[in-house]
Amino acid sequence: MTASTSNAPPANLADIPKTHKAAVYDKPGSLSIKVVDVDTPEPGAGEVLVRLTHSGVCHSDYSVMMNAWKALPFPTQEGQVGGHEGVGFVAKLGPGLESSPVKVGDRVGIKWMSAVCNACPACLHGRDAVCANGKISGYYTPGTFQQYALGPASYVTPIPDGLDSAAAAPMLCAGVTVHAALKKAEIKGGQYVVVMGAGGGLGHIACGIASKGLGARVIGIDHGSKKAVAVESGAEFFIDFTQTKDVAAEVMKLTDGLGAHGVLVLTASNAAYGQAPTFLRFGGTAVCVGIPEGDLVPIASASPAALIFKELKICGSAVGGRLDAIETLDFARRGAAKTHYRTAKLEDLAQVFQDMEDGKIEGRVVLEL
Repeated sequence: MTASTSNAPPANLADIPKTHKAAVYDKPGSLSIKVVDVDTPEPGAGEVLVRLTHSGVCHSDYSVMMNAWKALPFPTQEGQVGGHEGVGFVAKLGPGLESSPVKVGDRVGIKWMSAVCNACPACLHGRDAVCANGKISGYYTPGTFQQYALGPASYVTPIPDGLDSAAAAPMLCAGVTVHAALKKAEIKGGQYVVVMGAGGGLGHIACGIASKGLGARVIGIDHGSKKAVAVESGAEFFIDFTQTKDVAAEVMKLTDGLGAHGVLVLTASNAAYGQAPTFLRFGGTAVCVGIPEGDLVPIASASPAALIFKELKICGSAVGGRLDAIETLDFARRGAAKTHYRTAKLEDLAQVFQDMEDGKIEGRVVLEL
């Protein structure tokens, strides 16, 4: 982890430039990044302008840049500013916010879902992460790979005191996502949970929240090179899938022959999804989080009989809502969830994506903006 002291607002916060630096996808469908100057926007009614200081880099950013998710309705547009794990300081308030609790100088975060409508059935039922009219940061909405970005005052996430900005950034997607997934799996203290992709950007945070936050017994599965990160983060057991002949049998051995209470599939692998239900005990839940690239493939082992005989559940979890974000950052503030990360510059983003493509990244990379 790279140390950083980034909790104080910049001295020149009120000095807002007409243009600022941004990293754009200049050739969507390929690994190509260009750092350019873009116009600094004016906040509209109910919006705040955030001077971003840090942004996490997520595999989802790579997938959006590469047009790798066939489930998305449109290809990524040329010139898109990516990123959805931004932390910074409110630099300007838009009209109508004179009595808002959000003030200039407040430290806030911008999430994957950067804005929601607060009116659709999903929002009204507390499922704002799947708002029917939401704006996705970094996909047809300017994201956080830039120095300034807009966000609704009602939906930016307050960053708690005592939590470093660089450490907070990955919590706004990776942390929120795994926290929401653990809630859907209904994991409780003393229960077994399998984390597939345990040494990755989402996985290592999941190991921490599950073990240190919830008191669960974590079985991490990943490539052997990720073992140290997974164990350091909170995995009680670790299975190297490249060296273990029968992963399901090993999970059963570790759980007294019964299987795990829950499985989080955090890797974007159809093969991992095919294995996940075989790790579960009666009444267990497999939570789908990682989105495989390419053609849409059904979960191989999820036959009706397999689900019925053990009363298994399979559910999806798309990031998390505003309450999940606040809870996740509180986990991080208290040390129950920690991000293993290194920092890089905005100009390094293309190399970060290349390292991601080559499987060379442990934990997370955070851009200093």
